[in-house]
Amino acid sequence: MIPDIIAKKREGLELTYEEIAAVVLGYLDGLVTEAQTAAWLMAVVLRGMSSREIADLTECMRLSGDQLDLSSVPGPHIDKHSTGGVGDKTSLVIVPLLAAAGATVIKMSGRGLSFTGGTADKLEAIPGFQTEMDIEQMLEQAERIGACMATQSKRLVPADKALYALRDVTATVPSIPLIASSIMSKKLAAGSETIILDVKTGIGSFMPTLDEARKLAKTLIRIGRGSGRAMGALITDMNQPLGSTVGIALEVAEAIETLTPGGKKDERFYSLCLTLCAHSLRQAKQVQSVEEGEALARNIIESGAALEKFREIIIAQHGDPKVIENPSLLPKAPIKHTVMAEKEGYIAKLNARTIGQASLTLGAGRTFLDAPVAQEVGLEIHKQIGDKVKPGDPLITIHARNNSDVKPVITAIQSAYEFSPSPTTPPPLIYEVFAD
Repeated sequence: MIPDIIAKKREGLELTYEEIAAVVLGYLDGLVTEAQTAAWLMAVVLRGMSSREIADLTECMRLSGDQLDLSSVPGPHIDKHSTGGVGDKTSLVIVPLLAAAGATVIKMSGRGLSFTGGTADKLEAIPGFQTEMDIEQMLEQAERIGACMATQSKRLVPADKALYALRDVTATVPSIPLIASSIMSKKLAAGSETIILDVKTGIGSFMPTLDEARKLAKTLIRIGRGSGRAMGALITDMNQPLGSTVGIALEVAEAIETLTPGGKKDERFYSLCLTLCAHSLRQAKQVQSVEEGEALARNIIESGAALEKFREIIIAQHGDPKVIENPSLLPKAPIKHTVMAEKEGYIAKLNARTIGQASLTLGAGRTFLDAPVAQEVGLEIHKQIGDKVKPGDPLITIHARNNSDVKPVITAIQSAYEFSPSPTTPPPLIYEVFAD
C-alpha cells in the first residue's frame, strides 16, 4: 500500500486523509520505513500538495500527540511564530511584553539550525534556565505568571519532530506544504485562539523572494482560519540581520537591553517587536488599532513591566535573574576583534546570509539538529544599511573562542558589506500585513 501512495503522489495526484495518515503515522509507529517516508517527502517537494492535502497533513500531525487545553488558563491566549532568520530574537521581547499586557503566552521554541538561531538555545544561555517542561508544568506556569517559554514537549506533535529530522537529512526542508504543516500543527496543538506569524523574506531567510513568503503566509493563514483561529501574518525583511547582534548570549543581552526602560535599542528591531505585539493584541481584540497597540507596548516597556515579567519567567524556569541587571553574567567569548571600514561611503548592502554563515563558522549555529553550540560567540554589528562610514569606523566586532576562528570571519564580513558613494536607504522593515 505504501509504495502505491508514494507512486500516486509522484504522479502529482491528490492523496486522501487516510493515505497521508498511513505514511505519517506509520513512520511514527515504525510501520513505514525511513526510505519509504523519504521518498514520499521528496514526491511532496516535487509535486506539491493541494490546500485540502495540506490541511489534512497538518491535522494528522496535530493529532499524533496530546493537545494543550487552555480552558483553565486566563486569556486571551496568544501565540507567535517566526519563520527564522539572522539575529531574530523577537520572542525574547514579545513573550514577556504580551504577558505584561495581560495576555497568556505559551511559547514552544525550537533550536537553531544552520545560520538561523533558536529561541531555546538563547534562553539556555541564561545560567540555570530550563527549557524542558511537561504539559502540566507549562499550564501551571502560564496560569500563575501568564507565560512560559519551553521546548516542544515530546507528547505534542511527535509526528512533526520525526518528519523534521528526516527532512533535514534528505534535502526536503524547502517545501511550502511541509513547512506550513510543520508550523501550524504545533501552533494548533498549543491551543491558542490568536496566532501571529512573522514570515521572513530575503537572502537570510528560507523564503528568499517576496512571492514565496506571500505564498507561505497565505497558506499558514488558511490553515489557521480553517481551524477557527484568529490569524495575522507580517512579511518582514531578512536581507540584513535583525538588530545589532548575532549569536546566542549576545542576542539575549540585546533583548534585555531592549526591554530595559531607557535602554539602548536598535530601531528596526525595537520597531518590529512593538508592531508584532500590537498586531497580536489587535487580533485578540485587546486594542482597537495597531497604533493603540504600539503605544501600549511602548508604555509597558518604559514602565519596566515587561522587563519584570521576563524576570518572572527566568525565575519560574530556574534561571538566574541577576542577568537582568548584569548581562555580563551571560557567557562571554575570550577573543574580540573589530573589523574596520577601509573606505568612505554609505552602506548599500549587508548580506544577512553571509553574516549568518560567519556566526556559524564561529560556532553559534549547528549543522545538524543535536550538535552543540557555543553560547558565547557571535557578531556585534555597529553599521547597517544606510549608515555613512569613513575609513577606521567599526563595522562589526567578532566574539570568538580562539584566534584561528577570526581570520575566515573577517573575510566573510568584508564580503557581506557593499558600499555606495551616494546615500542609500534600508529595505522596508515590513513588506505586507495579512490580518483578520
